[in-house]
Amino acid sequence: MLNIIADQNMPLVETLFAPFGNISLLPGRSISAADVREADVLLVRSITNVDRQLLEGSAVRFVGSATIGTDHIDKAYLAEAGIEFAHAPGCNAEAVVQYDLAVMSHLVPEWRQKTVGIVGCGNVGSRLYRRLVDLGVSCAVYDPFLSVDEIADLGDLAAVTACDIICLHTPLTTDGDFPSYHLFNKNTLMSLNPDVLLINAGRGAVIDNQALLEAFRQGFAGKVALDVWESEPEVDRALMAFVALATPHIAGYSLDGKINGTAMIYRAFHHWVGLGEPQNTHYNKEALSPIDVHSLNQAILHSYNIALDDKRMRVAINDSRMPVSQSFDQLRKDYPVRNEFTHYAVKPDSAHATDCKKLGFSILD
Repeated sequence: MLNIIADQNMPLVETLFAPFGNISLLPGRSISAADVREADVLLVRSITNVDRQLLEGSAVRFVGSATIGTDHIDKAYLAEAGIEFAHAPGCNAEAVVQYDLAVMSHLVPEWRQKTVGIVGCGNVGSRLYRRLVDLGVSCAVYDPFLSVDEIADLGDLAAVTACDIICLHTPLTTDGDFPSYHLFNKNTLMSLNPDVLLINAGRGAVIDNQALLEAFRQGFAGKVALDVWESEPEVDRALMAFVALATPHIAGYSLDGKINGTAMIYRAFHHWVGLGEPQNTHYNKEALSPIDVHSLNQAILHSYNIALDDKRMRVAINDSRMPVSQSFDQLRKDYPVRNEFTHYAVKPDSAHATDCKKLGFSILD
C-alpha cells in the first residue's frame, strides 16, 4: 500500500486514490518535508512549492499537481531525482473564462462593444479569445511564443495595452527573452487608457502591486479586478481598498475545474502504477439547472455572481481578529460550490440562446 499526501482542498482524492493506499489530507500551504518523508505520492495544488527543499530524502516517487500552471514545481529537480510528475493543463480554464466574463459583465456591461486585450494565449487565454471572437468582440493578443498563423489577432504588448479591457493569463517567469514578472510595471500602468478595466487572474507578480498602489494614489482612474496577489496569502489591504473587485485566487475554483484537475492527475497516476486508462473519468453528475435569460450579462452573472466573492473577501481580509494570510486561505478552503456555464440550460427559443451556446451554456431539448 502507498502512503499518499494530498492537499485537503482537492475533491475526490479519497474516492479515487483510497484503493491504492493510506491518504493524509493536509493544508496545501503547510505541507512540509517532515510530512512527505515517508510518502510515496504527493498531490498538490498551486499553493505548495514542490522542490528539493521539500522532497530531498523523502520516499516520494510521484507528484501530481491539479493545476494548469507549474511555476510552483521545480520540474528540473523532479527529473533529476527520477520522480514522476503530472499536472492538469486546461483543467479549470473554462472556470477562469467564466470569471473574466463575470468581471466584464459586472463592471463594464457594454463589454461587447469594447476592445479586449489578452496577455498570454495558452489554455485560458486561447479559450477566452475564441469565446470573444465568436461573439464578435474585437481582440488583441500578446504572446511572444505564438505566431499569427495560430492567433490572427496577435500583436505586440502596446496593441494590448491600448485596449479598453485587458486580461492577464501569462505564467509567471523571471528569466528568458520575455519574462512576465512585473510586466505591468509603473510605466506600463501609466500608459493604459484612463478608463481601462485591468483583470489579473493569472499570477500576482505579473503586476507590480506596489506600483499599482502608487498609481492609484496618484490618481489612476482605471478599474482593476485582482484574483491573484503578488504576496499572497498576504494581501495589501490598502491596495484592496482601491481595486474594483477582489477575490482570493479562486477564478478557477469551479466544481468542474477542481474535479477535472483531480481526475487528470488520477489518470496519469493510474498509468504510472501500470493499470492503463481508468474506466470512469466523468465524475460530476449534477443535473442541469434551467435558467430564464433576459440578457447575456444576466446569464453570465446568474452562473457566477462575482460580487458575492468580492464581498466575502473584503469582510474576511478586513477582519482584524484573524491574520490576513489565514483569512485568505480560509476563504479558499470554504469556497462555495460554483458551477460552470455547462451546468446551466437555456431555452432554445430564447433570443440569447445562440450567444449563450457560444459561451458554453447548455441548451434545453
